[in-house]
Amino acid sequence: MPSHRPQSCDLRQTLGPTISPTPNQTRSRRVPSMARRVCRLRGALEEELSVLLVGDNELGHILQQVDEISHTLRSDTPESQKLSSALQLTVSCAVRQTLLERELRSLAVTDHLTGFYNRLGFLASATQQLKLARRNRQDLLLLFCDVDNLKDINDSYGHAEGDLALVRAADALGRTFRDSDILARLGGDEFAVLAPEASSRYRDVLLARLEKNLEESNAGESRYELSLSVGVARFGPRYSVSLGELMEQADQAMYEQKGKRTRCLGNQA
Repeated sequence: MPSHRPQSCDLRQTLGPTISPTPNQTRSRRVPSMARRVCRLRGALEEELSVLLVGDNELGHILQQVDEISHTLRSDTPESQKLSSALQLTVSCAVRQTLLERELRSLAVTDHLTGFYNRLGFLASATQQLKLARRNRQDLLLLFCDVDNLKDINDSYGHAEGDLALVRAADALGRTFRDSDILARLGGDEFAVLAPEASSRYRDVLLARLEKNLEESNAGESRYELSLSVGVARFGPRYSVSLGELMEQADQAMYEQKGKRTRCLGNQA
């Protein structure tokens, strides 16, 4: 699963809600005996299977039924042995298919370079978060960030170094914001961050923290300084604004900063 920061993003909203387990399901969260036999044959699936039992309600029901059926089988008859082998194969195929589907869902909404959401993942997750903020009458902040002079870095040091600059920017953003915040690389050199339950008074705190993390990143790089232009837009429960309008506000604020040629975050000039 991807998450909001490199090599770790949360797709629970994208994958959809899971159904709370019943008491019987809770008692059955151990890997069923039939599944254990499959895992002994395919040890690499053991951890994933345990996760699926908790996180995938439908597959959990199926594995519970397989476990119950396996206890009724007599192991001393050829028919039971054949049925046991068929059940093992069925469970193994179901697990692999579910893991493959999850991986495909993850890839569809994840930026391959940074591990953040891509534009599609950000729009889906941010839309849901905006609905929650409106319903719960909460503030949130949306930040648009642009890596300054990325073309110059690519031209001077090569595209591999340009990719590294993007990863460094993602790392600084990941260390600045909370696990609950939604981070994305929208494409090219543009990043977005949606910070739920963050009012305008936290704006300067977040920017100062990002500045510090960029300075730490630049301390080990002598060829160029990594800097970001940042625009911030605020959502409040009193405002009837869509996600698209909020993104336009943050984008405009970012380009106004660039146009004024004020000191960008991380740039000590």
